[in-house]
Amino acid sequence: MSFAPSPAEYRARAGHDLRLGLPVILTGETPALILAAETLTPERLSAARALGETTLALTDWRARTLKARAYDGDLARVTLPADVTTGWIRALADPSGDLAHPMKGPIHTAREGEARAHRAAIALTKAARLLPAALVTPLTELPDGPLTLSIDAALDLTAPRVTKVASARIPLSVHPEGRLHIYRDPAGEEHYAIEIGSPSRDDAILTRLHSACFTGDLLGSLKCDCGPQLRGALAAMAGEGAGILLYLNQEGRGIGLANKMRAYSLQDQGFDTVEANHRLGFEDDERDFRLGAALLGQLGVGRIRLMTNNPAKIARMESCGITVTDRVPLRVGQTPENTAYLATKAAKSGHLL
Repeated sequence: MSFAPSPAEYRARAGHDLRLGLPVILTGETPALILAAETLTPERLSAARALGETTLALTDWRARTLKARAYDGDLARVTLPADVTTGWIRALADPSGDLAHPMKGPIHTAREGEARAHRAAIALTKAARLLPAALVTPLTELPDGPLTLSIDAALDLTAPRVTKVASARIPLSVHPEGRLHIYRDPAGEEHYAIEIGSPSRDDAILTRLHSACFTGDLLGSLKCDCGPQLRGALAAMAGEGAGILLYLNQEGRGIGLANKMRAYSLQDQGFDTVEANHRLGFEDDERDFRLGAALLGQLGVGRIRLMTNNPAKIARMESCGITVTDRVPLRVGQTPENTAYLATKAAKSGHLL
């Protein structure tokens, strides 16, 4: 038996190192050393530039905001000026100062050459819930010390597998017969299945895929409808006597709580929720709903009545082999504070509100 990490485990370790500010080496046709822009220090910037021609990888969404050419389609490779500082790099990666300091150029981007390492670097920073921006330095020889993984492993989009960790009965205020199942994905993130009553696997089970929302679920934030949706779904399941709520730790549509707060700050500057995500360099929605299908598979569930206003969840479940017999609307939690947010979700993300 080999004790070597799997590709998914290497990805998880790489994300952790990038969050700490450590470099990671990507191997392939052109090996490269990468550093996350968000956690970059002056010392590591100098060390990376001493190894070769360093560029900054940005997503095409962030490049559009900066009026920089994304010659590679989904990303831009920004060449660094001779006097570059970590502050300049952070300003390109983080949009919080865009309106106060709009002139960041001239920004020159590379047109020739290979961009797979840059694409992998962005994928790893996203998985680490960091700003999607990274320094990339091609290597002629591999230095000792940093974690090494292949570009293919960094770009691996294999459906996530989950492992059951624990399960126990937990009486809830909405229903005395509750059961909590804990699962763990390859990155070590935990996701939960709350089972109400004893839902029959022969029937289409009332089900909700709920993404974690610290501000809405725990703090009662009025900026979204997440908390009321969570409690409304559990109440509906209790009313029917059975149901399953999947609680997926994909905060902020998959960008993490810190980036979600950055998006909120941009919304305070006048941008809507989709525009804020784009200015940060993210897609409209970075969540992976295949996790929900994986949890349902572990629970032995193949047919569901899905409580959602988001057609993308239905499409993803069906593409993963889960039959959705019915969409059950969940229209709760609308407040004066989130009216614009909900209108944007309907207009730009296709939510049925």
